[in-house]
Amino acid sequence: MRSDLNLQLLEQFTALARTKNFTRAAEELHLSQSALSRAIQKLEDQLGQPLFERKPREVVLTDLGELLLERAKHILQLMEDTFSELSEAGRRGRIRLGTIPTIAPYFLPGLLSSFAKKHADIAVIVQEDTTENLIKRCSHGEIDLAILALPLLAKNLEVEPLFDEELLLVVPVGHPLAASKTVAIDAVEHFPFVMLNEAHCLTDNIASFCRRKAVQPVTVERTSQLATVQELVSLGHGVSIVPAMARKIDASEHRVYRSFTGEKPQRTIAMMWNSYRFQSKAVKALMEHLRKLASTIKIAKRARS
Repeated sequence: MRSDLNLQLLEQFTALARTKNFTRAAEELHLSQSALSRAIQKLEDQLGQPLFERKPREVVLTDLGELLLERAKHILQLMEDTFSELSEAGRRGRIRLGTIPTIAPYFLPGLLSSFAKKHADIAVIVQEDTTENLIKRCSHGEIDLAILALPLLAKNLEVEPLFDEELLLVVPVGHPLAASKTVAIDAVEHFPFVMLNEAHCLTDNIASFCRRKAVQPVTVERTSQLATVQELVSLGHGVSIVPAMARKIDASEHRVYRSFTGEKPQRTIAMMWNSYRFQSKAVKALMEHLRKLASTIKIAKRARS
């Protein structure tokens, strides 16, 4: 058995093990599918046994592959932490920041802009993904910090709530529910709903609130983008419930937003990180910046109440 395994091969192997798909792994690694296939074949040749069982729609780790994956994660984490510690003093800071699609376009521009004014020497690389994938990537050390919404099932990861955000009803201009400044939750039950698909935690958040209020809105359309939800509402396809941060940057004159009466639906924005990994000064600086920004948001919210 040859022993000239290298970190690049291990990174390619772990990416394929996580995605279970050559096409998705190749895209993530910025490789051609054939190049990734050759790399995996080289690794299997070096070990003398197959690492993956090839199936029509996915690849599955063999027993040897499972063993190598466990070792590879430790090796890559050790190397990443080592380089981070050694380069802390002299290298330009870099942060891999993960976030969910219902936060990224609305909250990150202001966050990154204000952070850059104070830390121009730190590069923040944004990686948008679903909550489930961000938890996995944070556990594996592929991202340094994540901004997402509670609740989270994140074992062995630290989660710190930042601030609460109201969820608002959005309806097209001229809709019957737009006539009032606030709307009772049971009033929406009679109108078709446009929602995000089940992969988004916001959908679970809204569904949970509706169940507590004994309301069962009928979903007629689902999409993967919040901006598409807003546009479908404008076109009269239905109504929806969206985060307040989406309203703040919405300049459309074809839809209006309303708060609910009584208990208002909301979500809690939080940051998540792996406390077992080395936290650079750059990451700690962004975490502290997030805490200060969250405090400002809370103060502004109390002032409006």
